Amino acid sequence: MKNVLITGATGMVGGLVLKECLDSDAIGRVISLSRRVTRRTHPKREEVIIKDFKDYSQQSTFFQQIDIAFFCIGVYTGQVPDELFKEITVDYAVEFAKALKAHSPQATLCLLSGAGADRKEKSFFSFAKYKGMAENQISALGLKAFYTFRPGYIYPVEPRKEPGLSYTISRAMYPLIKLFGDNASIKSTELAKGMFNVGLKGASQEILENRDILAHL
Repeated sequence: MKNVLITGATGMVGGLVLKECLDSDAIGRVISLSRRVTRRTHPKREEVIIKDFKDYSQQSTFFQQIDIAFFCIGVYTGQVPDELFKEITVDYAVEFAKALKAHSPQATLCLLSGAGADRKEKSFFSFAKYKGMAENQISALGLKAFYTFRPGYIYPVEPRKEPGLSYTISRAMYPLIKLFGDNASIKSTELAKGMFNVGLKGASQEILENRDILAHL
């Protein structure tokens, strides 16, 4: 059975990826790195509190003997200053990948990115620029297996308080958004399932756009 390391499990997508891992007979152990205690227990799960997501030196043992790692930390555009947005999007992800390579060089890393991620790093939009920057830096590390997931609009299957007006509108317009095809939107449960399946079985390409994620359900 596989050992999994996940961060961002308190978020919408990360929480669903965690559920996929805990429900699967193929997974024997799940280490969840979190900023705060969730008090959610499971025989397979070990929760580790992290104070600095740019420094894993005190938690290096938890990166050992990992088969699959999921990085699902994210922040919504406009919720934090640009400098912090870059730190969370780029620095957190890259340091996680470096620690994984150092201690489990044979592991597979799955990164939750986003549609429009710009690997040329020239976009005027912080989201696209920094997501592309994170992808580039992690790809350059030469991990044994690295996959980056670029979902379009993520429809929250479970009811939640939307983080902003645009998300409230998008949720209401989801039936319309679906009409734009397989690259426009994905359900939160589908994204989690696709990420889990690729982490477990692999994929033929490093970058998985929305339609590619759906193809791995």
